[in-house]
Amino acid sequence: MSLKDSGLILLSESLKREALRRICDESIHRIYICLHKLTEQQIWHKPNEHSNSVGHLVLHLCGNARQWIGTGIGGGEDTRKRNWEFTTDEKFSKDRLIEMLGTLDGELRQTVESISPEDWTQIRKVQVFEESVLSILVHVVEHFSYHTGQITLLTKLYINEDLKYYGDLNLEVQ
Repeated sequence: MSLKDSGLILLSESLKREALRRICDESIHRIYICLHKLTEQQIWHKPNEHSNSVGHLVLHLCGNARQWIGTGIGGGEDTRKRNWEFTTDEKFSKDRLIEMLGTLDGELRQTVESISPEDWTQIRKVQVFEESVLSILVHVVEHFSYHTGQITLLTKLYINEDLKYYGDLNLEVQ
């Protein structure tokens, strides 16, 4: 194996680890914290007609990640119903939403771990877009972070509590 090949393998492994850390270990974990603190009513409350409920955002994140990573990278069948994610009147229980995120976590880990060094620049069709595998992962990391921030804000508004994402870690520069 050449030095170049070993460098590409190391880079590939680092990219996969970082994407999974940001999506699964950070964002999904934070959403779990929020869901555990909210009541079923709070999970499905829409602040106004132009806002989404926490529950709808969870459904949206599951649909988006499955479509972009599961279909775009993993080659699975695209069965997403995007409009349903925002409009369904079916109010899944907190436990069911947590289960959905857990299933998604496992699916994402399996698909992302399967990415080879040669895959990163491969162009894949997702929705109406053509994106590289790297671009797909960047999109999902950014998309998850964005909506996790919305879920966090709604949770803080509803419960008026610090969510302690960093525990008691002192984040001030020493």
